[in-house]
Amino acid sequence: MNRMSRKAVATIFIVGLLSVGVPKLIFAQGTPPQQTNLDEQQLRSFAKVYVQVEKIQQEYEPRAKEAAGPEEGKQIQQEAQSKFQQVLTKEGLTEENYTKIFEVARADQDLRKKILQMIGEERAKS
Repeated sequence: MNRMSRKAVATIFIVGLLSVGVPKLIFAQGTPPQQTNLDEQQLRSFAKVYVQVEKIQQEYEPRAKEAAGPEEGKQIQQEAQSKFQQVLTKEGLTEENYTKIFEVARADQDLRKKILQMIGEERAKS
C-alpha cells in the first residue's frame, strides 16, 4: 500500500474516532474529561452514530486501501468524511459533541456500560 493510501485510511477515521473499536471503548481509560450533563437522547444519538461509523469504516477502509493513487484515495476519504458528517447532522450531533461523549464514556465505567448496551441495541436493529 502506498504512503498516500495509508494516509487516506488514517484520516478517514476522523481524529481516530472511527478506528477505536468497541474493545477499546470498553477497556480504555484515561484521565477523566470534564464531566458534562448527557441526557438519554444524546447517548442514543451517540450510539446510532457509532454504529453508522462502523458501517462507514467497513465500506470505506477497504476501498481506501485499494485506491489506485493519491487522488482516488483523497476522493474516498472525502466521501467517508461526508457520510460521517451526514450521520452526525441527522442525529443532531457535532464532531465536538461526539468526541466529548466518547471521552466521557472512556472515563466513566457506568456510562460506558450504558452506551455499549445502546450500541448493541442499535446493531440489532441493523
